[in-house]
Parts: sequence; C-alpha cells; structure tokens
Amino acid sequence: TCRHLDPESTLFIIASKTFTTQETLANAKSARAWLVEKLGEAAVAQHFVALSTNTQAVAAFGIDTNNMFEFWDWVGGRYSLWSAIGLSIAVTIGFDRFEELLSGAHAMDEHFRTAPLEVNMPVVLGLIGLWYVNFFDASAYAVLPYDQYLHRLPAYLEQTDMESNGKGVTHDGRAVTYKTGPILFGESGTNGQHSFYQLVHQGTWLIPCDFIAPIRSHNPISDHHAILLSNVFAQCEALMRGKTETEARAELEAQGLTGQELADLLPHKVFSGNRPTNTILVRVIDPYTLGALIALYEHKIFVQGVVWNVNSYDQWGVELGKQLASRILPQLKGDAPLEGHDSSTMGLIRYYSGETVHDGTDHRGS
Repeated sequence: TCRHLDPESTLFIIASKTFTTQETLANAKSARAWLVEKLGEAAVAQHFVALSTNTQAVAAFGIDTNNMFEFWDWVGGRYSLWSAIGLSIAVTIGFDRFEELLSGAHAMDEHFRTAPLEVNMPVVLGLIGLWYVNFFDASAYAVLPYDQYLHRLPAYLEQTDMESNGKGVTHDGRAVTYKTGPILFGESGTNGQHSFYQLVHQGTWLIPCDFIAPIRSHNPISDHHAILLSNVFAQCEALMRGKTETEARAELEAQGLTGQELADLLPHKVFSGNRPTNTILVRVIDPYTLGALIALYEHKIFVQGVVWNVNSYDQWGVELGKQLASRILPQLKGDAPLEGHDSSTMGLIRYYSGETVHDGTDHRGS
C-alpha cells in the first residue's frame, strides 16, 4: 500500500506491455489517485514511468512519454525481464548487478547455441522431461531450490513453463494426440521436505524433481549449510535407491520389533526408489547465476515446445477468463443485468451481491 510512503519521493513504475491489463491498471489508477490527492494532477508526469509498447495509452494515463521505456511488441511477458521490463530489478539491485544478471543469461544463451547436443544443458534437461512425460506418464514435476534466495523461483517458473507449453493444439491447428506441458510446482529447501515430499517418495504418481543448490552460502553459520546440502544429497539418493524390504526389516529388527508388530509396520517402511531427479549445483546464488538458471529453463521450455510442435510463445488460454471477467464485473457492480451465464455462475454472482448488500460493502452503482 501507499500508506507509509512519502509522495514527494515516490516513483511508480507501471509495467504493462499493452497498458490494458485489468489488474495492473487497477493498481496504477489507485496509485495515481493517491498521488493526485497528495500532490495534484501535474505531479503524475513526474512521479510515474511506464514500461510498455503502447505510447497512446501511456499518454492517456498522464505519463510523460519521455518517461516511457519501450520494448519490442513481440516480447512475451514471461520472457521479458531481460528487456526494459527489468527496470524495477535494476533500480532495486543497481544497474551493474542487473548487467550481471544479463551476462549470466547471455552465457547460457551461447551455451545453448553452440554446445554439442549431448552436453547441451537445456537440450538434455528438456529431453529428460519429455522422456518422463511421454514415456512414463509423469503429469507433474517439482523444482526444489535449497536456498532461500530462490524461494520464489518455482512460482516464477510455473508461469514460464505452464503458460508456454500447456497447449493442446499444434502449430498447424491440430489437436495433439500425446501429453504436453506438465504441472510444475515446488518449494524451497526443507520446507518442501516437511510438506509434499512424502508423495514424491511413496505416492502413486511419478514426479521427477530438479534439485538446485549452491556450494557456498551467503550466510555461513556454523555447519548450517553443510546440513542443508546433506539433505539435498540424501533426498536425491533416497529417491534413486529407495529402501528394500530386506533393508527395512533389518532396521526394524535392530530396533527390537518382532512378530506381528514388525509385519504391520514393514510395508510402510519400504521405498520403491527409481524416482528420477536432476541435481543442479552452482557455486553461489548471485545475479549471474540467477540469470543463467532462468535462461536454462527458458531454453529447456523452447526445446520441449519444438518436440511437441506447440507454440511456446502464445497464451490463448489466459484470454477466455479475461473476456468473461469483463462481462461479469459490471454485473457485480449492478451496472448490467444478470444474464448470459450458466446456473452455477449466476448463483455465485447472486450470492456475492446478496452478501455485499448485507454487510454494507455494496459496490453496485459505484
């Protein structure tokens, strides 16, 4: 929120390729209203910059087009951090560090462009993923960074991957007859171990995992980092090897269990193993490494899109919800008649309208 900001020293960076995205503009308009209330209409031109391809819409908003950072209209949002869209990154960490981020990505670009296929990291990673999706029926995979500085990387890659290859139609408009992009999820470090790893180890789904870990920590405290890495390597080994019934029985007997008590517990202590993992070790998490990691996954996604013959650079599945939301919003506000939906959606809208009237937050007519 803007509650604790000083309007005279606040700069708003509005990042929107088309400058028409509903959620982005809703926030931008609220920020604009706050600034105008504090400093007046003329302040908008001095306190807002735009990252966009739509000069006309930027000017209509009141932003000086001299303060507009343009980029190419063919740059997709999920691949745009390397462009002017990355201004907020540069402002936050400094332009020198932002250039390191770009350098890391460029190094991975060159590796992808020139390395032989058998040692080409994006190609190998992409083909391994294809192998498990199309030949072992894996419907999901996990990205598991063992460094808190990467705790949002899985969420970032969720969009990059699933919006790119979550397609059911080929380049030439035919329905695919095979599996394409899988579900991607993940969590950082031992947080994941204590939440969903149980399913990865002993569940009925095959879930390939990418483990990412730095050799060196930015925050060396006692043996904390060694403990963390021991967990990385242990998880990889456990998923690969598992634990046989013979091994589990020997452990239980060593604990003094016998007879029916041992027999009852034994099946639960067996791990099938043969659960696939990739382990990506980096020297340290820094802008260069992060740039290389992101580019690695971008190129991996491209490789898979080529093999699946889908367009990794469109996202028509995002549009339908937006279209329907533009019809529903005026109905929620009471500016349009409630019609044109299925009974379930009509019921949700009626319930919302009834609750907002009841609790005094009615938006209709506002």
